[in-house]
Amino acid sequence: MKKISVSLSGHQTSITLEPEFIDALHALATRAGKPIAQIINEIDATRTPDTNLSSAVRVWVLNQMILRIGGN
Repeated sequence: MKKISVSLSGHQTSITLEPEFIDALHALATRAGKPIAQIINEIDATRTPDTNLSSAVRVWVLNQMILRIGGN
């Protein structure tokens, strides 16, 4: 597990993810031409209050990968 530190709405926070999810997040951010912090902020803005941010990031990465391979 690795930690990523980001600023969300002006507050520092960190999320803990498996290295594979961090690698995928980096790749997707690069492909989108956005910094990882921006993507995490976008995920944070759309997650439900009862969803852990690390979990929301994992689900987002998974959904992006599914879209890239042609899934629904």
